[in-house]
Amino acid sequence: MVRVVGIDHLAIRVSDLAASKSFYSRVLGFMGFAREWEFDRVVGWNNGATMFWITQADAVGRRHKHRTGDVGYHHYAFELAARGEVDALYDFLLTEKVVIVDAPAAYPSYGEGYYAVYFLDPDGLKLEAMHFVEKDKRRARRARPTETP
Repeated sequence: MVRVVGIDHLAIRVSDLAASKSFYSRVLGFMGFAREWEFDRVVGWNNGATMFWITQADAVGRRHKHRTGDVGYHHYAFELAARGEVDALYDFLLTEKVVIVDAPAAYPSYGEGYYAVYFLDPDGLKLEAMHFVEKDKRRARRARPTETP
């Protein structure tokens, strides 16, 4: 058996590399990512734990715009450290005139303290920034030293 320790990177294809590079540089930069790679038709950012890459779609791919509901990518969620950070990102997205799908809100059906904002990239790909109190509590429980008799 193997054990996944995390997601190393996500790579998405975009229709206009220059426009998407500008968008992601601003949004990911606000979230603490630094652009680390740029080669051929690939641009990548890293925050020390996660890498996010964009790649230029080929000519055939650019003719088929993303359509929500198709098989494939649904959305990518960035986990933020606090609920207030979701609100801060939302304010930033508004100043950047990013398309907001759902303003920050609580989603109690997802679990205790789930709070998120949903927005779109230039190709209409859905992104989420969220904070989840229940995950904080799980991490705290795992971090507690076990008692020895």
